[in-house]
Amino acid sequence: MRVARAVESGAMGERPDSERAYRVMGILNVTPDSFSDGGEWFAFGQAVEHGRALVAQGAAILDVGGESTRPGSDPVPEPRERERVVPVIAALAADDAVHAQLSVDTMKAGVAEAAVDAGATYVNDVSAFRHDPALADLVAERRCDCCLMHMLGEPKTMQADPRYDDVVDDVRAFLAGRVEYALSRGIDPARIQVDPGIGFGKTLEHNLELLRRLGEIAALGFPVVLGTSRKSFLGRLTGRHDPHERVAAGLATNVLGFERGASIFRVHDVAQTVDALAVAAATVRRP
Repeated sequence: MRVARAVESGAMGERPDSERAYRVMGILNVTPDSFSDGGEWFAFGQAVEHGRALVAQGAAILDVGGESTRPGSDPVPEPRERERVVPVIAALAADDAVHAQLSVDTMKAGVAEAAVDAGATYVNDVSAFRHDPALADLVAERRCDCCLMHMLGEPKTMQADPRYDDVVDDVRAFLAGRVEYALSRGIDPARIQVDPGIGFGKTLEHNLELLRRLGEIAALGFPVVLGTSRKSFLGRLTGRHDPHERVAAGLATNVLGFERGASIFRVHDVAQTVDALAVAAATVRRP
């Protein structure tokens, strides 16, 4: 596979480890129905102010999304999604105080193109270019960074009895295949990141197994994005039904994920995550 050859030749990014930098990706949902903060930042002014606040707290990336991908969610028409995210990205791009990289969380090439025109340089696609293959061409042409995530099926049905032979092996093979596809469309390997898709078509035990064996995903040789923030499996483990009360549980997964090779952490609670990872990095790093 070209993936293996890229690793051998050094064409890929090096595997992230405890001595490499990490980045925190702040979640900015411009939606009325996201599972954790739907509606909180839906208004344009609130969204822009929240984006500024996340950067002030230490977010190196702002991930702006206009379509909820929570389990059971319905798709959003492209014009509506574009109307939600593009003005927010444009306002943040024009703000001299916002030094973070701007990302658009979308599966649609049309939305991504408008977002990139507005100032985004990162595309976070939960479908890993399966929903809209033209998105891969856009990423290659515009030289964007991108995140390829594993999801079983689609948001509407992904939690309907998910099954795997071996969840880590299956997710790793899927991501390797999508990386191969991205490379075939001309995307620079240094711009590719991978995400095992915690909570996207996985049971509680699937999520925990992916966290335990995250190093096997990192062994692909690409930066690993970890997104566990406030998710329902944390609520099941802790008994915290309100997603806002799952911050400590999410911090635990991020620290464990960092030790196992993750280097980008997609979170709602930026300030707490920045502190937790600073301590983790100082502890794990060799003198």
